[in-house]
Amino acid sequence: MGKLKVASLFCGCGGTDVGLKGDFTFLGKHYESNDMEIVYANDIDDNACKIFEKNFGIKPDNRDIRNIPSGDLPDFDILTGGFPCQSFSVIAQNPKRLGIKDDRGKLFFEMCRILKEKQPMCFIAENVKGLLSANNNETFPLILEEFEKCGYIVKHDILNSANYGVPQKRERVIIVGFREDLNIHFEFPNVPITDEALFTPLKKVIDDKVDEKYFFSEKAVKGMLKNRDSMNKGRAQDITKPCNTVGAHLAKVSLNSTDPVLMEGERYRRFTPREVARIQSFPESFKLVQSESAQYRALGNAIPLVMFWHIANAAKKQLEGKTNG
Repeated sequence: MGKLKVASLFCGCGGTDVGLKGDFTFLGKHYESNDMEIVYANDIDDNACKIFEKNFGIKPDNRDIRNIPSGDLPDFDILTGGFPCQSFSVIAQNPKRLGIKDDRGKLFFEMCRILKEKQPMCFIAENVKGLLSANNNETFPLILEEFEKCGYIVKHDILNSANYGVPQKRERVIIVGFREDLNIHFEFPNVPITDEALFTPLKKVIDDKVDEKYFFSEKAVKGMLKNRDSMNKGRAQDITKPCNTVGAHLAKVSLNSTDPVLMEGERYRRFTPREVARIQSFPESFKLVQSESAQYRALGNAIPLVMFWHIANAAKKQLEGKTNG
């Protein structure tokens, strides 16, 4: 079997795609190639697309996916994407159906449209853990049903990136489907790290010295300390443990938010973009371009790629077993 061809929807800056391709090193450990190549990428965020292009040499299609005919995509074996999830509603009909509150919710159906029309061997979708409980736990079963209607045997699991050697506690729902005719019932790989004492600590990926601009002012610190007990603010991280989840709005992080920050001596600071990249398990070779604000947003939206590598590696092995069997 030659290289598996991948179409990457909602690709962002490419965290998913680094994990899919493999052949990278993080914290001294090399993750072998998964024999996959990205043949198509799509994202509407122009800045994220420029970061992607700088690292992959591929210019993502930044049109709205709703305006892209399936025929515009080249042939591919695997479809991947993290579809927006804030906009689903459950229509009170019998039987219940998945509805849409606004345009973002339609993007899930675009992924289904492409699956139906292109019928790749496999798809891998990811989303936030909260998707499971949306609409009183009614949305997620309907999402799985829609994927099954596309002609796939679908499995899902909740994964925590800390269990995969990532210095961050970040839970994601991973949905994997194989085309029905392949008769593959995907098995998620064993979690490599189950003992929390063996989790990768934050201190392994933070710098000893950073520019003064990343430190909060004395005024900001005093304001936070005044309200910290009542507002649960100033969330300085324990650097001997994995970091709490980093988000897309880190460029605007404040001490009066719930975002993770660092405390050095009696001073507080935000993470640098490179530190956020490491927290997400990007290799040092990954190039950060565009404004720092754009970098924070793209990195915060990414999936921890070391965790995704394990999923892609398991998918590859099951496809190899089918084609070689």
